[in-house]
Amino acid sequence: MTTHAERQGPFWDVLAGRTPPPPAAETLGWELVAVDPEQGTIEVAFQATERFLNPAGVVQGGFLAAMLDDTMGPALVATLPHGQFAPTLDLHVQFLRPARPGRLLGRGRIVQRGREVCFLAGELLSPEGKLVAVATATARIQGVPAS
Repeated sequence: MTTHAERQGPFWDVLAGRTPPPPAAETLGWELVAVDPEQGTIEVAFQATERFLNPAGVVQGGFLAAMLDDTMGPALVATLPHGQFAPTLDLHVQFLRPARPGRLLGRGRIVQRGREVCFLAGELLSPEGKLVAVATATARIQGVPAS
């Protein structure tokens, strides 16, 4: 079994400390719980803070959508080699119940992977294990643009 430090690719570079985490992931309190690149699955946790609340006192839906995007995308990115990334082309979110501040668990998976276009699915759970939101996404594998 390979360790995070032995794997190559943008996802693994962040986990091994070779590359800083994306600022958006830091803002969301992104934390890896488990990943299985061979199965195309991932579990991550987020820390929803008081700064994420809307006027009703629950986590604003845009933050939940961002968490789902940052769950499903890494399920795919964990399978990519250096020089490739997979931006989200389409994101569809269904909000099922209000989310309160605290630790939320995201589960993502690759539904179908083509040479370029991939279909992803994810869910976000409350600390009590109740579904807060579900999502599907389409991503496109492509080369990293030259800087």
